[in-house]
Amino acid sequence: MFVRFQSAVPNRRGTFPGIFAMANGLRDAGVLSPEDDRWVRRMNAHGERAYTDPSTVVADCYDRERNPGARSWFRESADELLAIARAYTQLLDRSHVPWSELRTSTPGRIVYADSVQVVAVPFTHAQDWPLPVSTRPRSG
Repeated sequence: MFVRFQSAVPNRRGTFPGIFAMANGLRDAGVLSPEDDRWVRRMNAHGERAYTDPSTVVADCYDRERNPGARSWFRESADELLAIARAYTQLLDRSHVPWSELRTSTPGRIVYADSVQVVAVPFTHAQDWPLPVSTRPRSG
């Protein structure tokens, strides 16, 4: 099972940024309290030390042409990382930023995987629709 925390509202490009991007956006905009700003910086530094940045292993994993819509998902077994993610959702709640939690066993076409996360390109209707297409008219 995989878990993703993301914006509840699409951005200007129509994508749903993850919670780390949203927290960094709040920090960069200067709207966090000094305590929350320090916390985000400290947690970001911890994350950079403790976890692999998928883009350093697979150079084009987030490339919009090759892997459109690629997004990160946490493995449900990644307890520490999920605890950190939940703390970020609390920061978003304090800042009145809407977010949502997604869960799935099939996040899409996986372009990167390690012990705590995957990066997956979302499925598309044309290529991945699993149900047969009916040509029968629907009765009303």
